[in-house]
Amino acid sequence: MHVVLFEPEIPPNTGNIARLCAATATDLHLIEPLGFSLDDKYLKRAGLDYWPHVSVSVWPDWDAYIEAAGHQHRHLMASAKRGIAVHEVEYDVNDALVFGPETRGLPDNLMDKYTNHVRIPMWGEVRSLNLSTAVGIVLYQAYAATGVLNGK
Repeated sequence: MHVVLFEPEIPPNTGNIARLCAATATDLHLIEPLGFSLDDKYLKRAGLDYWPHVSVSVWPDWDAYIEAAGHQHRHLMASAKRGIAVHEVEYDVNDALVFGPETRGLPDNLMDKYTNHVRIPMWGEVRSLNLSTAVGIVLYQAYAATGVLNGK
């Protein structure tokens, strides 16, 4: 399983997601431009001392990621509004879960290019969930659905 953050903007969110990836031995891909430096103190604080345990790759853009690593995965594009509900998706252990920037989500050109979309059902009065919360929900649902959590 892979978590892909397309142009993340908020350091603590990425730090929390890195910590989640360390806890689950999940590869993390960061697609530039990033809204922060990887030396950012808030990023480091949110990831605590787990950064050495994160398999993280930073890519200059989407095309570089696809060329080097992305062509071997099915990409599930996360959206607040369109796609199959997170608990109804048929996941594969090699899936790449793709999340967009906090303030605008994934761009239409990526959403249109990739047909596999996943959404987290929401029925309250919010537009979206915090990025690190959303990644946690989708990642653990994917691991549960593929049997990875069995025996853990």
